[in-house]
Amino acid sequence: MAELATLARPYANAAFDVAKSSGRLDEWSRGLNLLALASEDPNLGVMIQSPTATTAEKAFKVNELFRDDLSDSVQQFVYVLAENKRLPLLAEITTQFEERRAQEARTLDVEVTTAVSLSETEQDRFQDILERRFEQQINLTTAVDEAVIGGAHIRAGDTVIDGSLRGRLAKLGEAFARS
Repeated sequence: MAELATLARPYANAAFDVAKSSGRLDEWSRGLNLLALASEDPNLGVMIQSPTATTAEKAFKVNELFRDDLSDSVQQFVYVLAENKRLPLLAEITTQFEERRAQEARTLDVEVTTAVSLSETEQDRFQDILERRFEQQINLTTAVDEAVIGGAHIRAGDTVIDGSLRGRLAKLGEAFARS
C-alpha cells in the first residue's frame, strides 16, 4: 500500500499543481474521480493491465469511455499515466489529489492594504485576528496604497472588509447624498 502511495504522489501533486494554476480544481476533481471509479471495473482493469495493448491504445480507450466528461488537460494526463505505466494508480492518485485539495481549502489568501507599511508585529496581529475570524489558516500579503488614508482594506476571497478611512468617508458621502 505504501508503495502505491509513493508511486502515485508525484502524479497527484502534478495534477493538483496544474489544476490549481489553471483555476480548474473542480473540473480535475470530477474527472479524476470518474476515472478512479471506472478503474475499479474489472473489465477496464484487464484492459489497463493488458501486455498486448500499447500505452497509446490504453489511454485512448480510457479517454474514449469518458470523451464528453473529461477536459482536454485531464485526457492528456491519462496519456502521461499510460506512457509511464501508471494507469493502475488512478484510484490512489485521485485520493492524494483530493487530500491536497482539502488541505488547500483550509487555507485562505488574504490581502491587507494600508496607507503605510505594516511592521512585522502588526502583520502577525492581523494574521492572528484573521485566522480566528475565518477559522482557517491565512496566507497574508500586504500592500501599501496611500489613497486608503488610514485603517485597512482587507480582501479575503469573496469577502471584503473596508475599515479604511477612505471607505468610511465614501459611506458618509453616500449617506449625505441620500438625505
